[in-house]
Amino acid sequence: MALSRLIARPLLASYFLANGAQDLRDAPALAAQAAPVTEALAPALDNATPDQVSVPRDPVLWVRASGAVQVAAGLALATGRFPRLSAALLGATLVPSTAARYRFWETTDKEQRREQLTHFVKNTALAGGLLIAALDTAGKPGLAWRARHAAHDAGREAALLGAKARAHLH
Repeated sequence: MALSRLIARPLLASYFLANGAQDLRDAPALAAQAAPVTEALAPALDNATPDQVSVPRDPVLWVRASGAVQVAAGLALATGRFPRLSAALLGATLVPSTAARYRFWETTDKEQRREQLTHFVKNTALAGGLLIAALDTAGKPGLAWRARHAAHDAGREAALLGAKARAHLH
């Protein structure tokens, strides 16, 4: 593993470990901030899931679930276990968390607005780091490349076998 990955992944994960622990600890207090986002997401998820799947409406549960995912995926990213998946999961929790906590566009107080905007932009930068981590194949071919080449190789093998079969018949 490259030294940069060995250092960068735990550094990137550290925010999510701390934030996830805070979400787990302070879920009832954070639920008020999360409520507008959970109220918007729950119906959309209801429509996207089978009828027998019940999407929770309780913002405290959403905050705790997000915190648990951040701690688990943060640990995975920090230790290099499933780094692409863990980065993608962290990104999936970051978007609604940012929309819930840093709603700078709703704040009229200049100082609060500046502080909220700073955190919003920080989370946008974290999302960029997570995107890089989620797409990082560590110099190895990605799944799409391997699938394209496997299809190409299979086509070539089929053509060779067809040519051999035709030659054998004549």
